[in-house]
Amino acid sequence: MNSEALKSEENNEENNIQGLQEDLMSARKELSILYDVSNAMRTTLELNHILYIILTGVTSHAGLGFNRAILFLANKKERILEGKMVIGPESGEDANKIWKSIEAENKDMDDLISVYQSSKQAIESRFNQEIKKLKIPLNMETGGLLASAYFQGKPLNIHSNEISKYASDPLLSVFKTNELVIMPLKAKDKVNGIIIADNLFTRKPITENDLKIFMMLANQAGLAIENSQLYELVVHKSHTDSLTSLWNHGFFQDTLVLEIEKARQNNAHVGIVIIDVDNFKKLNDTWGHQNGDVVLTELAKILKDSSRENDYMCRYGGEEFSIILTQTNREQAYFIAERLRERIAQYNFPKFSSENFLKLTVSVGVAAFPEDAHTKEDLVMKADRAMYTAKFIGKNKTCVPEPENP
Repeated sequence: MNSEALKSEENNEENNIQGLQEDLMSARKELSILYDVSNAMRTTLELNHILYIILTGVTSHAGLGFNRAILFLANKKERILEGKMVIGPESGEDANKIWKSIEAENKDMDDLISVYQSSKQAIESRFNQEIKKLKIPLNMETGGLLASAYFQGKPLNIHSNEISKYASDPLLSVFKTNELVIMPLKAKDKVNGIIIADNLFTRKPITENDLKIFMMLANQAGLAIENSQLYELVVHKSHTDSLTSLWNHGFFQDTLVLEIEKARQNNAHVGIVIIDVDNFKKLNDTWGHQNGDVVLTELAKILKDSSRENDYMCRYGGEEFSIILTQTNREQAYFIAERLRERIAQYNFPKFSSENFLKLTVSVGVAAFPEDAHTKEDLVMKADRAMYTAKFIGKNKTCVPEPENP
């Protein structure tokens, strides 16, 4: 073999070794990403925290490195995909600031994941709020790209030369991009969510290798989501009244403590309402306990229909109900309670196995932190006393605590 051929063979061998080293480094990085994300997901069962960890794994420079990622969860009961969370900058300028900060502070994936513990800002952006309003039908005709990925159970990579074809897609009408990947999340071979990721700001092409590692992460993510949803279902059932499906007495007590503390820290208000059905024993004695249960169930529906997003409707016990009204002072709580009382008085309650209706009224007590009390026990006592005052002065009334003697 002449020297030229020998040199060529040596170069080929060096290139092969270099290629193997690069493949090994790539495999190590992939394993490291999967390990870090998997490890983080084992630290919590809270669904939002799990979603945040997954999206951090997709967007982190120490993870898959996509610019932005959105996560949708399947609501099989309503046959829709619901937008749940976005991670990623809202503009190129925002992107540069974030990436420079991460680089300057040398943040690894654990540091980025820990942001969820200390601040929810990363998941409360304007864009995030827009995505949360998105509900994509699980219908091949109207659900567009996301429905297609859901039913096929396979990733879709829409390249820049194809993106204009989907201008009217329900997702792309909100999520403007030049190229994207849509990745189904599976548990036991059933899709329970979808992640959409892109590189809008860096314009980095999405490669086959990107898709391969993304699919591996997605498999872990789908199982973690299923475990979290099962856990939250068990927790929800333990805190829910079996007859009315409202929160139960224990949940009311625990949540009221938390809301008072939150209000104390933020110099805010918390209102509570105690509702007692008038003459309920007489109703049971006259019409039977089955009709009594129908009335309680129907009353619970009225409370749910009348509630605001951040309020808690609870069954206090027997024929008593309680409501925690967040960021609500006494005057506002009284207005809400009075409107509820009037609605209940006008309502036609169905009878068990009968087309006839029952009419009933409620007596209502209202109290608020910090106007009426500074502790949970005192607040409940004040609202309870106000409710008994309403009973005493003729029922079908709403009362607030009487002024304290000087």
